[in-house]
Amino acid sequence: MQWRTTRALAESRTFSVRPIPALRPLGWLARGWRDLLRCPGPGLLHGLAVFVFGALLIGLAHEHFWLLTGAFSGFLLVAPVVATGLYAVSRELARGGQPTWRSSLRVWKPDDGRLVTFGLLLALAGTGWVLTSASLITGFAGAPVDEPADFLHVVVLAPTGWLFEAWLMLGALLAAPVFASSVVAIPLLLDRQVSVLAAVFTSWRVVMEHPLPLALWAALIMGLTLLGMLTLLVGLVVVVPWLAHASWHAYRDLVDTTGLEPQP
Repeated sequence: MQWRTTRALAESRTFSVRPIPALRPLGWLARGWRDLLRCPGPGLLHGLAVFVFGALLIGLAHEHFWLLTGAFSGFLLVAPVVATGLYAVSRELARGGQPTWRSSLRVWKPDDGRLVTFGLLLALAGTGWVLTSASLITGFAGAPVDEPADFLHVVVLAPTGWLFEAWLMLGALLAAPVFASSVVAIPLLLDRQVSVLAAVFTSWRVVMEHPLPLALWAALIMGLTLLGMLTLLVGLVVVVPWLAHASWHAYRDLVDTTGLEPQP
């Protein structure tokens, strides 16, 4: 294991992290929006799929808001791998191509298990958070939490106790390393022939070398996703592909892959 880690560290050092200004994430949003307008079909289909999934989740667990809270916040952890197909669309647009919905499906090659492996790891992290969130709320809330109003009154606005603060702290403790591990890892795996561990190490290098821009980027992702959820999930139809395309441009801005063998 140590040998594999050392090798992955050395592999991640074969390419560099580019310097960027603090407000560059706003430019990623602008370019992501442009990609969505240039090729809206695949993106809107991804967004619609997320909306349908969310609607089904609400229908199945509408009387157990403690479960919905963890599930929707856990969605933020697995969203990067959900958007993999849209990274391919942005890549093809940058190459001057005319991508279609098939372009977003071709990335899931059965002979390349790296993306599947990373997706499974994110799914495990998301599941862990759902279970942790549900256990915390059901175990320590002063009253049953079955509806959004219950969560607001019993957890968020509770006059005594520390439940909401603990819920936020545990969520941040899990979300921060997942974000740091995945912010450029999945686009890198899609674009170049690198190992999963090397892609994760590169993602951590990006965050450590650019803490302020990446903190802004994380805040933009959370803010826009929350906005999409507050519109009864309808806004996610646009927000999900917009952020996905923008994430591709974040990767291209941050990581210099010159010399690395590209993925076909």
